[in-house]
Amino acid sequence: MKEVFGMNRSRILAFSNKPPAPLPISTPQLEGASVGKRRHRRVPQIAERMLDCPGLVDDYYLNLLDWGKSNVIAIALENTVYLWDASSHTSWELETVSDDKGPVTSVSWAPDGRNIAIGLNNSEVQVWDSITNKKLRTLSDGHQARVGTLTWNNNILTTGSADSKIINNDLRVRNHIIETYRGHRNEVCGLKWSPSGRYLVSGGNDNLVHIWDRSMAGLNSASQWLHRIQDHTAAVKALAWCPYQSNMLASGGGMADGCIKFWNINTGACLNSIDTGSQVSALLWNNNDRELLSSHGLPDNKLTLWKYPSMVQMAELTGHTSRVLFMSQSPDGHSVASVGDETLRIWNVFGSPDEVKSSKETSAPEPFAHVSRIR
Repeated sequence: MKEVFGMNRSRILAFSNKPPAPLPISTPQLEGASVGKRRHRRVPQIAERMLDCPGLVDDYYLNLLDWGKSNVIAIALENTVYLWDASSHTSWELETVSDDKGPVTSVSWAPDGRNIAIGLNNSEVQVWDSITNKKLRTLSDGHQARVGTLTWNNNILTTGSADSKIINNDLRVRNHIIETYRGHRNEVCGLKWSPSGRYLVSGGNDNLVHIWDRSMAGLNSASQWLHRIQDHTAAVKALAWCPYQSNMLASGGGMADGCIKFWNINTGACLNSIDTGSQVSALLWNNNDRELLSSHGLPDNKLTLWKYPSMVQMAELTGHTSRVLFMSQSPDGHSVASVGDETLRIWNVFGSPDEVKSSKETSAPEPFAHVSRIR
């Protein structure tokens, strides 16, 4: 009866059958290598771990996965947020919301790795303490539709909604709404603050990308964006700031677009555009090398590792049997979690033997270095 009525939840974040042994490939470092020294890196083609995620909502416009600073992965399955500790391999339930509020439509860890924001279908946003499993605050007076994307800028929680509004919420004060950005004509499905905290990029189901300068937010006008980008021909959820070039942004378009585009935010100019032939759901930069990882929905359902700026494909990571909806990076930058087909898969895509060897030889190992050795 539990199976019939969907009550058997014992397989949530439980290990699936062990994947076959990795079949790594060796890829040359095309750019950035020192003169006279050609480094090679092995990119495993098989996920190191695979966890079951029954009840995953198959919705491209949501953001249901995030890997926090404390090495804990948060994933929303229907009305429940689950946490999985990548160090201890233990999982637990953080919160289940009622049907009139759910399903959960977005999750995002705060910079401290302890508090987590949860966006809901009824337009509310909740902030939870993951250590005590206590709700700290509910934001219920900002949006009028589901909150599908969240991003943090220190104490500022920025929320994007299907009501097309973007709101900056200062959680230190009672009247938390401090800025509202208006410019999108449809659901906001992607948000990312720049590392400096000055610029915010947003993507929407109106095919638009906006770059906002927080110093201009006080103007409170309908056109307070720094740049409005109209080059994509489908929804834009995939957004990623370049970690080594502060004025560069990457964006990826949905099924009718399938392009990865690179932008100079100082001028708004498009630096390059690559047609991937597939829906782009997420983008992640390698923090240690000039590489970009993209995840894809229909028709390819895969992850692709690119060398930048040549955009030569270094590896294709396959295994998901339906579209890859979400992707998030580990705190040490080596591993990536991807979610699709009701499974969560962890790939050691950005790690390298040289880096692992170097970390072992140091007397004080880097925090979370063990993530690259997940089995």
